[in-house]
Amino acid sequence: MSFLRSNRTSAALLLVAAVLGLAIANSPLAQAAQDLQHAHLGLPGLGLDLSVGHWISDGLLAVFFFIVAIELKHEFVEGDLNSVSKAIRPAIAALGGILVPVGVYLAITWGSGYENGWPIPTATDIAFALGVLAVVGRGLPTTVRAFLLALAVLDDLAGILFIATFFTSNAQVGLIALGLILTVIFGALSWRYAALRRRARRPSQKRHRAAEWGLLLAMILIGLLTWYVVYQSGIHATIAGVALGFAMHRAPAHRARYLIEPVSNVAVLPLFAFSAALVTIPTLGETPLAAPFWAIAIALPLGKLIGIVGATLLADRLLRTKQPAILNVGDMLAAGALGGIGFTVSLLMNELAFAGNRAIADQGVLAVIIGSAVSIVLSVALVRWRARHYKRARVAANAATS
Repeated sequence: MSFLRSNRTSAALLLVAAVLGLAIANSPLAQAAQDLQHAHLGLPGLGLDLSVGHWISDGLLAVFFFIVAIELKHEFVEGDLNSVSKAIRPAIAALGGILVPVGVYLAITWGSGYENGWPIPTATDIAFALGVLAVVGRGLPTTVRAFLLALAVLDDLAGILFIATFFTSNAQVGLIALGLILTVIFGALSWRYAALRRRARRPSQKRHRAAEWGLLLAMILIGLLTWYVVYQSGIHATIAGVALGFAMHRAPAHRARYLIEPVSNVAVLPLFAFSAALVTIPTLGETPLAAPFWAIAIALPLGKLIGIVGATLLADRLLRTKQPAILNVGDMLAAGALGGIGFTVSLLMNELAFAGNRAIADQGVLAVIIGSAVSIVLSVALVRWRARHYKRARVAANAATS
């Protein structure tokens, strides 16, 4: 089962699902696939009437964001971001990796009426970026992965904030407050559950097992209710996954992530990638590519690379970082190229930004796929170059000491 939790597996399945979705959308099966995507599965008694596509993007994707939130919390509490000194450098790099793509996007789309899509090229897909690094980056120092992980984690946090802030309409304050209360209750139950788990390890405390199962069931029900309330509040429902992940006690949270991650890697993310990539490639003579297409396709690979590398160099100068903490320019280029793989979160923000314009949303999906594909090709070349560099350095060092 370990391969189902692998970053390599996740990245491979994401890529296959996206390519398959794009291929089917431009084949004789296109109409059948799109009819299925738009078919509604409603729960009238609960006021839920969502299409299959929206069940995936609003429902299943909340599971992915739940896992992301658990990882974020771990990094802030125990990991690479657990102090200001550790977080400041990747934070500056992440900021550069957000501001420069936004600048590129706005420069291209200014006056077009599509400026609201500026958050789309700011995202980094953690699973995909780490997957590429795991596949071709053997031999790289651990500092490269730690830097990329911290950068991507902060990047995803920014993406979550963008979704909550800029893609919310007709928010109902009462339901938002109720969602917060339910989140607090969920967190309190998880702390109680963690305490009972510790006691249950003692031979004299086996009677607590029934209470554990009761608490676990209550947490699942409260979690589902929180998602429902957040969905009805007008905030994008994936925010419920984020809130629950942050609120959960770290012991059961780590266990939950361990159990759910294979499902997310094998089902949730590939289904979302497949659904989002069901886009018919426009014929240039019939549908000219609009400004957002070019803005996203350029801002993801180029804006991210320039922003991350430039901000990291600036951070090193401002903080006067010294070896061995500093990454050399080659490592920065590799990390910057990996940061341009937007994919999952970029696709979601594209869907939200252009929800009222299907033609532009479809072009945005193509742009995200193309921009991410360029970043993948570039990052593979740069990561392999750095891996070979470090391999030669180790061989030379071993030869010198023998």
